[in-house]
Amino acid sequence: MGERTEVILDEDLGKTLEELCNIIRIRSTADPEESYTTRLLIGPEDTLYKKVIEEAAELVMAAKDKDHDHIRYEAADLMYHLLVVLEKAGITAAELAGELKARMR
Repeated sequence: MGERTEVILDEDLGKTLEELCNIIRIRSTADPEESYTTRLLIGPEDTLYKKVIEEAAELVMAAKDKDHDHIRYEAADLMYHLLVVLEKAGITAAELAGELKARMR
């Protein structure tokens, strides 16, 4: 696990995810030597997919430990890596939102 975030302020999840999707999209063309996101997007697919599995497992372990801050931290890691997978697959945030919304009916 990385270093835990010290100060957390409540934010709008939708806006935050949209901003993060935009950052990931922009970094898809950045210098891979300077951007972890770029390296994930252009590197071997298995590297990215293994990160998603790793982060999902870490989230489950944090949940089992009932560690609130650790759960939040690992959920954020998983969300980031999931959004990178979606960018690599060409799935937009709006398309994902449409899928989720259709399931709410």
